[in-house]
Amino acid sequence: MEMKVSLKKGVGFFVRAASVFLRGAEAREASEGIEAKPKRPPVEELLVSGLGDAIVVAVAVAERMEADGLAEIAGVETLFPEMPDGETRSSQIRITLRRLNRPSLEGGLAVVTWNLAAINNNPFEYWITHTDGAYAELMAQVEQFIENPGERDAPIGDIFGQARYDELRSLMEAEGWRGLDEVDGMWLSDLSIRKAVSGILKDKGLGDKRLCSMPDRFTNTTNLSSGEPAFRPSVINHCANRLSSVAEWWPQWKAFMFQDYLEVPAGSSGSKRVRPCELLPSIKRAKYPAITDAEEAVSVPLQCLCLAIFDAILVHMMHVLSPDGHWQKIKESICDATFRKKNAKTTAILDGYREASVMCLQEASVKFLGDLGVSSLATTHHIVAPAKADAQRDQNSAVLLSRQFFPAGAAKELTEDVIAALDVQPSPLEAGDLIVVRTTSATGTPFLVASFHGDTNGKSTSPVLRAVAKVLAAEGAGCQLIFGMDANTHLAGSSSLYGVKEFLQDCEALGLRTCWPDGKDMAECLTTCNARTFLQPQLNKACPSTLKLQKGDVNPKDHIVFRRSGFEPVSTFKDNTARRQYVESMCFPTLQFPSDHGLVATALESKL
Repeated sequence: MEMKVSLKKGVGFFVRAASVFLRGAEAREASEGIEAKPKRPPVEELLVSGLGDAIVVAVAVAERMEADGLAEIAGVETLFPEMPDGETRSSQIRITLRRLNRPSLEGGLAVVTWNLAAINNNPFEYWITHTDGAYAELMAQVEQFIENPGERDAPIGDIFGQARYDELRSLMEAEGWRGLDEVDGMWLSDLSIRKAVSGILKDKGLGDKRLCSMPDRFTNTTNLSSGEPAFRPSVINHCANRLSSVAEWWPQWKAFMFQDYLEVPAGSSGSKRVRPCELLPSIKRAKYPAITDAEEAVSVPLQCLCLAIFDAILVHMMHVLSPDGHWQKIKESICDATFRKKNAKTTAILDGYREASVMCLQEASVKFLGDLGVSSLATTHHIVAPAKADAQRDQNSAVLLSRQFFPAGAAKELTEDVIAALDVQPSPLEAGDLIVVRTTSATGTPFLVASFHGDTNGKSTSPVLRAVAKVLAAEGAGCQLIFGMDANTHLAGSSSLYGVKEFLQDCEALGLRTCWPDGKDMAECLTTCNARTFLQPQLNKACPSTLKLQKGDVNPKDHIVFRRSGFEPVSTFKDNTARRQYVESMCFPTLQFPSDHGLVATALESKL
């Protein structure tokens, strides 16, 4: 079927028309002023054509259909057709769209759960799937550079140099930092003669002492009072400055650390002006026993020096591996997808699931929830955030309730009731980890709706599950439960990791079940696939590219839980592409899907 676009109508008209062609449409009976329409089955292929200035409309429609997961672009043809006498010859584009079979949420109560993933300060920290083949090549080169540097393992004196050390020392002296004579000795007799990779990046002692990772943690990304972040000039954050060489990087680094004043939050509602160098903490031997008494005494200037050396090594390495600077274009594309445009991409994906009656979100920032409140989703759903949302840690659970299915929205938040019902103390929960609300459907059925983000090892999940079950029981047998969660369950449980097998047993013991079919191999229900790269300050956590699946985080972590007596799952699927498809063994996030957790969706049929 061909759809010819023009400039006579807006792009939105043709987007809606293409959606109908690809989705199909139900029959419509005639009524006053409205004519009857027969049922329209979906087309398998749609040819979108545009002539002359309408080419941009055709391209926009095709891109939208692909972004919405309705179709893939199967072919593009550019023509220069003969025009009637007297008319200027004009170009034409013909784009073939092939319909994608999208899993449906029809046939029951539609529920979605998704850990949106808090923004990662280091765009290179995790292996991702990138459309630019140069990304995989670059990361392989970084891995090789660090694993087998050979002659490229240059002394720090050649990369950072005495002149830069002297400049740094003057800046540290101006701060009144003590122990600089001792730091001079450490520089001359030790650090300056170390090799960049073997002596700094891969040195276990520096890692145990936190001399690079601690200052990176405090200065990598600083959240300002304005809500905007400030970035240290570094390879491993979202800094957009040009860092083509150590010479170009160094003046920027000095200015940021010692000259730039940042307005940061202070107290309940105030703010203060600080320079990043003032944020560096002392490193205490009591907490990090690897550090010596002498190093503890000068830990502030020593970590500042180590951070400068560390950043210089990374800039030097990227210049060696990508002398044309293409690495910075790759970084920009990742920063756009996972940081600058992350909220917009996330909202667009959720909008594609707007038929869901319940959406359970985890690790949502306060800003994102605020933006969601003024998005088109707010017209179809109540946006419910926890009363004690945490803007500092900024990883909050939330729920979206369909205005059609739950007209009144959330009647009462019961999060504190669940926390009070925990059978372990102190509470293993951080502020924002959990939200529980009571609501009522349009048909009068009471519901308890919850969203939860477990700790890394999953140890808080079981007590939270039991506490929610207690509160549910107090609500009465007629109250139904919808509980979306990142349970942080692991395929292989252990004494330190909560196993998915134990999780399923805990659910069963409480009269609950998950959206996954009973007896299904949980190795087929994986919702994470990520591993750390070699471009980060803690190389002990790095995973070789050939072992990403074996040693990475590849686990069935995300679940939708409900009363076994209340619902039966009609269909369940997962998504890591923004197209209602899940590509197994693919590391994500990707440029199209900005989270490291897959989205899980299910349609639940009532048993009542």
